[in-house]
Amino acid sequence: MEATVDVKRALGSSRLVTLTGVGGTGKSRLALHVAWELRRAFADGVWLVGLAALRDPALLRDTVASALGLTDRSNRDPETVLVNYVAEKRLLLVLDNCEHLLDDSAHLVARLLRAAPGLRVLATSRAPLDITGEYVWQVPPLSLPPEGSPPSADCGRRYEALELFEQRAADVVSGFALTDDNTAAVARLCRRLDGLPLAIELAAVQLRTLSVEQILERLQDRFQLLAHGDRAAPARHQTLRAAIEWSFELCTELERTVWARLSVFPGEFDMTAAEDVCVGEGVLVEEVFTGVAGLVDKSLLIKRGETQGARYRMLETIRQYGREQLSKEKEETVRRRHRDYYLRLAERAEADWFGPDQAQWLERFHAEQPNVRVALEFCLTRPGQARTGLRMAGALYWYWIVRAVRDGRWWLEQALACDTEPSPERANALWGVGYLAVIQGDTAYALVVLSECVDLARVFDDEITLGHAQQFLGLARWFADELPAAAAAYEQAVAHYRNAGAQGSLPAVVLCCLGTVVGMLGDSERGVALCQECVTDCQANGERWGRSWGLWHLALAHWLQRDLPQVTAYATEALRLKHALHDHLGISWCVEMLGWVAAAEEDAQRAAVLFGMADTLWEQIGEWLTGWATAREWSSQCQTKARDILGSRVYEAALQQGKRFTLEETVAYVLGEQPHTEPVAPVAASELPLTRREREVAKLVAQGMSNKDIAVTLMVARRTAESHVEHILTKLGFTSRTQIAAWFTEQGFR
Repeated sequence: MEATVDVKRALGSSRLVTLTGVGGTGKSRLALHVAWELRRAFADGVWLVGLAALRDPALLRDTVASALGLTDRSNRDPETVLVNYVAEKRLLLVLDNCEHLLDDSAHLVARLLRAAPGLRVLATSRAPLDITGEYVWQVPPLSLPPEGSPPSADCGRRYEALELFEQRAADVVSGFALTDDNTAAVARLCRRLDGLPLAIELAAVQLRTLSVEQILERLQDRFQLLAHGDRAAPARHQTLRAAIEWSFELCTELERTVWARLSVFPGEFDMTAAEDVCVGEGVLVEEVFTGVAGLVDKSLLIKRGETQGARYRMLETIRQYGREQLSKEKEETVRRRHRDYYLRLAERAEADWFGPDQAQWLERFHAEQPNVRVALEFCLTRPGQARTGLRMAGALYWYWIVRAVRDGRWWLEQALACDTEPSPERANALWGVGYLAVIQGDTAYALVVLSECVDLARVFDDEITLGHAQQFLGLARWFADELPAAAAAYEQAVAHYRNAGAQGSLPAVVLCCLGTVVGMLGDSERGVALCQECVTDCQANGERWGRSWGLWHLALAHWLQRDLPQVTAYATEALRLKHALHDHLGISWCVEMLGWVAAAEEDAQRAAVLFGMADTLWEQIGEWLTGWATAREWSSQCQTKARDILGSRVYEAALQQGKRFTLEETVAYVLGEQPHTEPVAPVAASELPLTRREREVAKLVAQGMSNKDIAVTLMVARRTAESHVEHILTKLGFTSRTQIAAWFTEQGFR
């Protein structure tokens, strides 16, 4: 067990190790396991002192002395007796459950360690003792299989949570074991229970009357469900509620209040968010930090990251208990503050989007997605709040476009359905959902909502919203190959933006889109100039998303001119920017285009690999060339060309190899960096469908010999040589001798 090794190593370098963690994480279990394994390392023994039942601090010294077997009946000070006893001893003292006696435990341990150089102390506590030399080891929940990959029974036993459930379930239901049929459900249950050993053990007990699936269904009220455990266990470990209540009782009034208010955060949060949500009604802003720090010390909050970027989260079990402490009125108030904070954050990010901080904003909101969803849900389930939901979902257009097209469209559509009255917020949400629909290839729906957006924007005399609507109407027309209509819509968008003096990513990107359309209509010089204007505008503002699209459109303009070196240069530069932003849609377009280039240059092997990579990327994001028929045709022609050069078998092998690349490996391969995968190699000779004689014939074909020459060289009849060549063409799926020659060379044969 890795944790055991880590704690033993810690005890080797520090004389006091404190195992901390929320109730039920298995601190005592781990301490006892470590103590058992170290029993031979201490000449004077390993001694366990259980403190959970001790309520009077004055009895602490006597309790420790009694555990060590001391029977001193004199009138001497118990602490002095202890100090004298351990002074020359080499022993390990395990103090289990110190959290309710922290001050007295810390004082006693510090004095004992000063007096006894051979003493080691292993303590368990929900908060550190906070004395010099203490090594604090946070006991994590049990290991769990990752989301999205239902494990098999054999795989499940590699995870501590599933292994514990299997052991405890077998105690309750004779013959219970993890199987391929039940492991996925057990994994879901263990995840819902945060990997907490106590919760898992209590859940396993329910198998006496319920199936695993039924336990999952009833888990919403986990404190009532998990209410029966081992009657011989300490009271605080007999039910999940008792374990959490024990922690609650140890908290100060401020910590309890902050705990309850922080329970509205479904995911991670930072200190600024905590202060904004928890302040008020008797809690000052400076007190929120004190409360958070106390909850971290007591292992009720998990801290991630360093001071500058520290983020916090609660285990779901802790969060649910905290929610119970909020009255309905207080919960509504706190949830509204939570919503208001993320609304302000979204609008701040929107205002700051056209600048150098795009990557930071994208990462910030990627981490905040659980909070964003809860904030939007609040808007759409409370009377009179739907318009605020429209406002918030619309302000997040930049995030939806780059990172979450499906989520964004869903939230915008929900908000639009909840508030159908004409408003500037509705107009803003309409162009956002229209843009996302075009990206998904749903042009018919996009045209409907964008037309409504135009009408509303005119009612409210909103030039910028008109610009957005016309821009995405242009995109819809472009993808429908209605190029004159697309150009007209783009020209109108540019005019609206200029009338409003608008600056931003979208006003910049409309230039390169217009540039591509006019280029496809024949004005290549203006097309390139407009794309370059977009790139220059974005670069001047430190903006990367719009610039990456400007570069991609420049690559497309040069593709139309068949200037392949320029296509490669611009598409590669665009890929670097898009990778930095984790813009998966943009990355897919770049890889696809570079596949076209490789095919056009007759680098068929690389083209096939790139097309395989692109297929995987499109599949992962659920969109393929965004419904643009012309691009589909270009791709089809390029793939056919690569297949013709390589032959069906070799092309398919390279395509499948490309499909196995991860995103990071794909980007590394395309950029010529070292990918974390095996290099792309031709199909091994042992895997080829040709016989040895046919490979000899293929070699002679590659040398330029005619069938007559082959017959003479191999001393066979001419008809036999012709038959060999025909068989080779059939097996490899080729139609010409030139393809055989190219294939033979590609394989690296001699």
